[in-house]
Amino acid sequence: MEVERPTPRTIAYFSMEVALESALPTYSGGLGVLAGDMLRSAADLGLSMVGVTLLHRKGYFSQRLDEEGRQYEEPATWPVDQLLHLTESTCQVEIEGRPVTIRAWRYLITGTSGTIVPVFLLDTDLPCNDPYDRTLTDYLYGGDQRYRLCQEVILGVGGVRMLRAMGYTQVFRFHMNEGHAALLALELLAEALKQTPQQQEDAVDLVKRLCVFTTHTPIPAGHDQFPLDLAQRILDANHWKALHTLVQPLGCCTGSLHMTCVGLHLSNYVNGVTKRHSEVSRTLFPNLAIGSITNGVHSATWTAPAFRILYDRYTPDWREDSFCLRYALGMPLNAIRQAHDEAKQLLIKEINRRTDAAFDQHAFTIGFARRATAYKRPDLLFFDPERLRRISIQHGPLQVIFSGKAHPKDDEGKTLIQKIFHWAKELAPEVKIAYLPNYDLDLGLLLTSGADLWLNTPQPPHEASGTSGMKAAHNGVPSLSVLDGWWLEVPLEGVTGWAIGSRDNGTFERRDDKDAEELYGKLEDTILPLYYGNPDHWAELMRFTIALNASFFNTHRMIQEYVTHAYRDR
Repeated sequence: MEVERPTPRTIAYFSMEVALESALPTYSGGLGVLAGDMLRSAADLGLSMVGVTLLHRKGYFSQRLDEEGRQYEEPATWPVDQLLHLTESTCQVEIEGRPVTIRAWRYLITGTSGTIVPVFLLDTDLPCNDPYDRTLTDYLYGGDQRYRLCQEVILGVGGVRMLRAMGYTQVFRFHMNEGHAALLALELLAEALKQTPQQQEDAVDLVKRLCVFTTHTPIPAGHDQFPLDLAQRILDANHWKALHTLVQPLGCCTGSLHMTCVGLHLSNYVNGVTKRHSEVSRTLFPNLAIGSITNGVHSATWTAPAFRILYDRYTPDWREDSFCLRYALGMPLNAIRQAHDEAKQLLIKEINRRTDAAFDQHAFTIGFARRATAYKRPDLLFFDPERLRRISIQHGPLQVIFSGKAHPKDDEGKTLIQKIFHWAKELAPEVKIAYLPNYDLDLGLLLTSGADLWLNTPQPPHEASGTSGMKAAHNGVPSLSVLDGWWLEVPLEGVTGWAIGSRDNGTFERRDDKDAEELYGKLEDTILPLYYGNPDHWAELMRFTIALNASFFNTHRMIQEYVTHAYRDR
């Protein structure tokens, strides 16, 4: 298969993690899945784009849970040479004064348009490199600050040089997906300063015209920062000089190497990933123009086989134009019910194969799958466990399926998984609860398509976007969600799902007791009576969820917004 040649309009998309397929553990969660979906939609829409990431030879980690829910992490090794093609190109960077040679593996994404988007995965595991440097592309989000900053040199500086070596000498835009890739802008600035050393403002302006930056993090602690003495030790002299070009006139990185600040100050277009997230970001970085492009998901990837058949029949152009899913309004309710039954049957079968929870195909099933961390509040459902038990007894059988990894250093997140295991034992048999380890693309599709309701309970305003509910929507699954992230942009209560909280205080932290009360109230007063008592109305709710939510919250629409706002001529 021939890869398309670079064009003067090529977009280079840099991301520390990219979800390409489940067999490649090169992602940890939403950021990587978003990156993969972005590249898939670019291929579908015929956009000239190339992806750059790290190889992550040992993955994020393989999650093992014991009978008490204790998490154990193991390397997620995978057969690199069987799944990727090794290119002939190499480049070199300097780290701590040592030369580090980088090679690139290639993965090809072929879109519905026939366009091929290559993704290059950078690898330092070469005999010519120092033993430490050979490990720099082993683990995603592993190691200490030194390891992480070295990785970001490989991604940002090495990524630009690798593209140059491959013939991408006239990239139209460099798109940084979060601050991990921000050193690419320093590399471009170092290049520009070599050409015009006395014209620093012109060099900065030149780089800004080339760069786009997307931030995904609504809290200060989530932005990568490194001590300046560590940065001086790791960066080469040219990048250290380029960094100081930003310090004096822009006040950037005066106390630390702040990767988001580098990306913000060296980009002509910056965006958050929902309207609310952009508002929050402007409070974190005042006096900077931060736009908004709401995230989406790749429709064909996140639609279950039964629903793909349904959409192919009633709106055959949906793979090329996700907005066609609005025509779901004309789909028969029985056909939607049947497609959901098939998707749910696959999920229940997998749960019962992997656990002894004995889930029931006919019982109302709530899905909750995302990174296990405190602000996501996966334990909110168990705030009053006896009330949850009564709801299941009085209003109809209730079962809940969880999945998600806790970061190896997130002890609080690990404890939350153990709490869920505890409540699974305490609430059985009235409420069946299961937790599936190793959440990945394949399991994500099973969960988001097979659940009857998707639950989302983050602590506002910590959810930048959230995309799992968008995946559920592509399969007609409504959401019950706190008003944060993308759910604030869904205007109709009771039409495609339900809200916890009000729009008036969506940016303020909420009390667990009040949110739990609303959650239980929605379940017992509205959701379960509707599900068990009026199946036609429930199927109509599913139909609206597809037509209104899936048709908009997708990466085809998202890419088109980037083309309009971020990738246009300036």
